[in-house]
Amino acid sequence: MVSTGKGRTTCSYFLPDGTSILYASTHLESAACPTAPDRSHGYVWGLYPGFDIFVRTAGSDSLLRLTNTPGYDAEATVSPKGDKIVFTSLRSGDLDLYSMNLDGTGVKRLTDEDGYDGGAFFSADGTEIVFRAFHPKTEAEKKDYHDLLAKNLIRPGVLSLYVMNADGTNKRLVLENKAANFAPYFFPDGDRIIFASNMGDPKGRNFDLYAIHKNGKGLERITTNDTFDGFPMFSPDGRSLVFASNRNNGGTHFTNIFVADWVE
Repeated sequence: MVSTGKGRTTCSYFLPDGTSILYASTHLESAACPTAPDRSHGYVWGLYPGFDIFVRTAGSDSLLRLTNTPGYDAEATVSPKGDKIVFTSLRSGDLDLYSMNLDGTGVKRLTDEDGYDGGAFFSADGTEIVFRAFHPKTEAEKKDYHDLLAKNLIRPGVLSLYVMNADGTNKRLVLENKAANFAPYFFPDGDRIIFASNMGDPKGRNFDLYAIHKNGKGLERITTNDTFDGFPMFSPDGRSLVFASNRNNGGTHFTNIFVADWVE
């Protein structure tokens, strides 16, 4: 076990040294697991205020705390260059992306548009970041978003994909289609993005994997399974794809991990 066994943990990610593991945890707020979100609001995610980001070296008892601001700090990943962490935080009163050094210093805000920016990953060369976002446009969307945010909740029913430079400049829209597009991850070539989406079932849970060029062209469907496929990531050499799926689970809600050879 890497975490303390207390609270709720999420978003674990290896540092480039291969032995240090980054993750978010609520264990300092309480040893108990936080209460699950109130589903009377529909399908919502909980933005637990107790989440902070930590690093644990495998086989070591030392636990380094990287964030200590009030509110949600999570969804952290690391640049392959080994110099920066990108994460989502509510410290500004909105859900924005930030970067910091591997020791938690040098925090910089990368996004400032009203709405949710999160689930970010670096490109293989560390020069760009891909992320999911929901930026409310109508007054009704803005009210719903901020009312839920005041309750530490978010409704991830519609998510668009964006790419920007690692320093937050040159942000541009990749895909916006009224569906829940999430878990974007760069191909090793740095030009294409693989992601999960329910664009074929926008009101349901039948998510499949898709690929698209970062200029928004060349959309291609990758999986056709009739259950959930999500969270795709490539091996560094691009030969293997790992993803989560509800396939082959005997009709249960179990989600398992699958590996596939990638063939162009």
